[in-house]
Amino acid sequence: MDMFSTPWWSALLAIVLIDLVLAGDNAIVIALAARNLPPQLKRKAIVWGTVGAIVVRSAMTVGVVWLLQIPGLMLAGGLGLVWIAYKLLADQDDGDEHGESATTFWGAMKTIIVADALMGVDNVLGVAGAAHGAFDLVIIGLLLSVPIVVLGSSVVLKLVERFPAIIAIGAAVLAFTAAQMVVSEPLLASYLGDAHAGLTQEQQLARWGIYAVAVAGVLLAGRWRQGKAAGHPG
Repeated sequence: MDMFSTPWWSALLAIVLIDLVLAGDNAIVIALAARNLPPQLKRKAIVWGTVGAIVVRSAMTVGVVWLLQIPGLMLAGGLGLVWIAYKLLADQDDGDEHGESATTFWGAMKTIIVADALMGVDNVLGVAGAAHGAFDLVIIGLLLSVPIVVLGSSVVLKLVERFPAIIAIGAAVLAFTAAQMVVSEPLLASYLGDAHAGLTQEQQLARWGIYAVAVAGVLLAGRWRQGKAAGHPG
């Protein structure tokens, strides 16, 4: 594909749209992971968390062909993301983080990078597919995702500080994303069908059941954990 040709610009537009649509989940997880940090570390966590996430995503993009051959990848990623969604909702300790700010900071980095590695599969496959093998477009797509995620994380973080209920909404969004990964797992196609080939009523019900279990399970488990930590489970 020739650079700056009409197909090149069309592919670039598709990549930008993919970044905009899928960056929301990444912005949420970065903002939620950084919300308990001291003020002077929040911006640092957003920037470095995004840099780390982009490095991981770059490595995944380079190995996208190999990744496609791994059976169970989407299933494992989805289950891992369910756990991260639960931890982000359950770990809302308002104690004195300032005494252990470095540990908290690196804990946030770990959460951000692991979550992005799990969620980044869809983004990597989408960008690689839209680029049609043009490596320059893949690189541009990765570079564009940096400001999108950083700005999105800053906005979400400010909203979380003002409206704490957004934490539960964010966890639910991540759980929904995890369910999307699970139902997209090729190993489960014989049970859940292929959305592109049409679904039976039973397969549709099974898919929606997975969405419901993931979202409701994360929210209920997170609430139970918060109640237990506060000394009044239930």
